[in-house]
Amino acid sequence: MRASWPPEYDRNFLPAPEAQYWNPELETMDPAEREQQVIWPKLQAQLAYAYAKSPFYRKKWTQAGVKPEDVRSLADFERIPFVTKDEIRQDQAENPPFGSNLCVSRPEIARVQGTSGTTGKPTAFAVSKGDMARIAEAHARIMWGFGVRPDDIVFIGSFFSLYWGSWGALLGTERLGATAFPFGAGVVGQSDRALEWMKEVKPTVFYGTPSYSLYLAEKAKARGWDPRRDFNFRILFFSGEPGAGVPSTKKRIEDTYGGMCIDSGSTAEMTPWMANCECRYRRGMHMWQDIVYAELVDRETQKRVPYGHEGVTVYTHLERTSQPMIRFWAGDISRWVNDPCPCGRTYPRLPKGVYGRADDMFVVRGENVYPSAIENAIRGTEGFCDEFRIIITREKTMDELIVQTECVPGTDECVIPDLKKCLEDKLKADGLRTNVVIVEPGTLERTEFKAKRVIDQRDLYDEITTGKSEE
Repeated sequence: MRASWPPEYDRNFLPAPEAQYWNPELETMDPAEREQQVIWPKLQAQLAYAYAKSPFYRKKWTQAGVKPEDVRSLADFERIPFVTKDEIRQDQAENPPFGSNLCVSRPEIARVQGTSGTTGKPTAFAVSKGDMARIAEAHARIMWGFGVRPDDIVFIGSFFSLYWGSWGALLGTERLGATAFPFGAGVVGQSDRALEWMKEVKPTVFYGTPSYSLYLAEKAKARGWDPRRDFNFRILFFSGEPGAGVPSTKKRIEDTYGGMCIDSGSTAEMTPWMANCECRYRRGMHMWQDIVYAELVDRETQKRVPYGHEGVTVYTHLERTSQPMIRFWAGDISRWVNDPCPCGRTYPRLPKGVYGRADDMFVVRGENVYPSAIENAIRGTEGFCDEFRIIITREKTMDELIVQTECVPGTDECVIPDLKKCLEDKLKADGLRTNVVIVEPGTLERTEFKAKRVIDQRDLYDEITTGKSEE
């Protein structure tokens, strides 16, 4: 890597197959030394670049009374104001299609991507040629960290559209020199064909969402196939949902396929999104701070929280020339630590992954509830399938929480009451008062992408009782 910014990497470099690290010096460096010798110089260059090239940041920082030269340390960096999704969307609406934060000329754009639109209007990304190369380098380096090697075949089972996830996995696979199998998802009948191809080709690595991997396993078992015996996955890595960081879901995936379940991912805006990713020891996601600088901040005070505490993730690109995100308020809820990992890497970690997004959290009777807590209880209890729905209703001004889930095929009706009580008691022990409704296997809709499992019907009650509805 050259000392100049943005960094340029040797695209022909590959470690020896037996090497544990892609870049041992960077990955095992003393954290304080890394901050001063690597992160801080990159951050200074990124700030200066954004101020010079981005009308969006120049205006925003001027209004906040701060300039890059005012930031003399990582502690000073907290003076830089946050950027939110809504700001980016508003700026793109006013300056279509890519907003006033493009920073590169149109001929420099290599790729147009976008968000999946899960939480609102999709955001458009114009990615420069140099950034594409750096994203590929970062993802290859991180994939190497959880064990992908050039002799692997990587099955990519997710949408190839504006959604960044599949393309990011493909870039990393190709840069690493592994065989890419970009199968995709979303076409009628494609899941059935995916099973046949996986059985025939025997890819060794799977990428997709946790929900889709479990759906494929369910379809395979319905054919009489055993995913452990008939497929060949030794690594399954995921993004798009918190499931791969949920202990019971991770265990279910590993028991089903016989391979390692790897949790990864931040947000599309922060691509290279694998800058949060587990290593092969699966002790939570490492935050690869020399690629994307991450902070956890308190939701109320908006100040950085110490290690060991919970906060909201805030991310900053360190190598981005097109649409750089600087102090981007991503809304991921997690807890970070800096204790040693057996892999020897010295990055902070999210030991429980991402619990959910601030947008996912809902409040029932004054309690903060994350869908991942309910997912962990269901998938950690014998007798239930993988699908579930969370329905929030309101009865006489009191919130009610209904959990719909499926019993496994062949369950005797006489044991349903015991299953219901078992799950209700487990959720109650976690502080959740719920009404569990058990339905027949196959009743709940399956997904090939991000599962939508929360249905909030409280507005419907308000409309009925007040006689008003939103237009």
